Amino acid sequence: MTTSNPSPIVAALFAALLVVGCAPDTEPQPSSDSAMDLAEPGPRTQPGTAGGMYAPDQHPLYDGRFILTGSRVYQVGTLADASPWDHMGDAASNVRPVDGTIEIDVDERANTGTFRAELDLPEGRYLVIMDRFEEFSPCQDGGIAAWLFEHGDSGCGDATWPKSILFVAGWGWGRATLNGEPLHSDYQVHFMLTQGMRDRETLQVLPEMTGPAGAGAVNPAAQQLDFYIRSPETNEANYPAREVFDHFFAMEVTWR
Repeated sequence: MTTSNPSPIVAALFAALLVVGCAPDTEPQPSSDSAMDLAEPGPRTQPGTAGGMYAPDQHPLYDGRFILTGSRVYQVGTLADASPWDHMGDAASNVRPVDGTIEIDVDERANTGTFRAELDLPEGRYLVIMDRFEEFSPCQDGGIAAWLFEHGDSGCGDATWPKSILFVAGWGWGRATLNGEPLHSDYQVHFMLTQGMRDRETLQVLPEMTGPAGAGAVNPAAQQLDFYIRSPETNEANYPAREVFDHFFAMEVTWR
């Protein structure tokens, strides 16, 4: 059997394809680290991070449902504090334990579900219920959001709290009763399950810092569940600047 040599034109085309296919890429490609450094801070991107994070919807088994119970609950201040007061309680000097639990059962994708905190305070039986969820900023993803960066210098939320991963959080409107009697009506309610912002023993919030990697002043080995109910009316003498800001947090969280 005889073989024929390719024509000069075919040979030249083949050689050109080899050169193009094997030539090194002359356009410099940024490394993943430098690309992240150039990213704007936001709920899904944080400059300087050493590892990435899949968004919930990237997981084929993600059902969007979070069923949580918060226990070992503390209250910041009291229901009857005279203004001016501090109900953030970073120094933990006005923090006290209260009996009761915080119950959450929400569908993050549908922005529906329930939030109920039933607590025994010195003033009596205190109940907070969320009536509806609502997005007040794009980071809040319809009123319930999961697995996002918020607070600190994250570019999402305010800097009142250190930057943290929020495993799940909800925003909206609700009400409170005390001993079965109406106490607050159509007030803003917010809950968030975060990395540990408070020391396990002292309950103090660590001093805010960003550090070389932009990490917030949190303990990733711990979690806590905060919630507050606040009035529409403001009061600049208080911290935060609301006429009413009832704030509670749980240092033990059970996932189901």
